[in-house]
Amino acid sequence: MKDIFSLFKIRFADCDPVGHLNNVKYLEYMLNAREDHIAERYGFTYEEYTKKTGCTWITVENKIAYLKETRYNQIVKITSRTIALDSRTTTVEVLMTDPDSEIVYAVLWVKAIYFNMKTRKSDKHPKETMELLSRFLVKIPFQNFEERSTYLRHKNKEHSNA
Repeated sequence: MKDIFSLFKIRFADCDPVGHLNNVKYLEYMLNAREDHIAERYGFTYEEYTKKTGCTWITVENKIAYLKETRYNQIVKITSRTIALDSRTTTVEVLMTDPDSEIVYAVLWVKAIYFNMKTRKSDKHPKETMELLSRFLVKIPFQNFEERSTYLRHKNKEHSNA
């Protein structure tokens, strides 16, 4: 399987007065999980990669859909995978679900551009990096974020009606 996941406990301090996870905290949990996944799956950290190559990835677009509330003390599963790759950009999908992956709380697509720190411009992925990232590419049957989030919303409704 090309997905990797982590389990997290939703903390009280990250919730609003009603006990729901704050919207900005969804992003924090999901992005932190992805950073962990990169180290575990790809074998490097952004810091190490930048020191070695002089390049990094800069987020140019985040799209998130909040599909179902999550509450404090709840255990969530966060899964991430690369869903698109070209010579200059990558797109990663991050899902926050229940531990059994039946209910999707949020979906996030992060588009990042490969960036040369010395020239301060976007650059093409080196051949070795493209080969590495290509090994972890997961094709999904959705052309855009709206299709994907609509599908997941429908899946949640089907599950709650079962």
